[in-house]
Amino acid sequence: MQSKKVAEPKVTQRIIKKYPNRRLYDTDTSSYITLAQVKRLVMDSEPFVVMDVKTGEDLTRSILLQIILEEESNDSPMFTAPVLASVIRFYGHAMQGFMGGYLEKNMQQLMDVQAKFAEQSKGLSPEMWTQFMALQSPVLQSMLGGKLEQSKNLFEQMQEQMQKQTGQMLGAFGIKR
Repeated sequence: MQSKKVAEPKVTQRIIKKYPNRRLYDTDTSSYITLAQVKRLVMDSEPFVVMDVKTGEDLTRSILLQIILEEESNDSPMFTAPVLASVIRFYGHAMQGFMGGYLEKNMQQLMDVQAKFAEQSKGLSPEMWTQFMALQSPVLQSMLGGKLEQSKNLFEQMQEQMQKQTGQMLGAFGIKR
């Protein structure tokens, strides 16, 4: 008896080529696109990768950072100067390796909360949603405050763990802190 293999659907990601003239070419639509259109791909959760035509280097992070920079230049930036300064301070710090995962986990938690709100508010018009959010601001702040407290505790635990591991490693070499 011969068994048939069922072909699993292959998740394909869109390839966007970046040319030396700084133009972006979407191979899916066979057309040049703008950063605003790349932002739309992100908003639509469309998987993509940006590749340098000459070197083949993956430039996706660089393009995403450009989009963030443009957004931050608009009227209502998301990051304050102190937050950005704090992020910069983590570069070269022992905690740098943990920071990316920490931020990613917290962003996922925030997106989960957002998805729950969206699911529960499907019947609300934009005006009703605005009124609801104005009334719920203290509740929302309280809920997010709880997530922030969890996040702070997780961060402190990671920091303590690193200090213990560093102490153990230094102790193994006969160095006391």
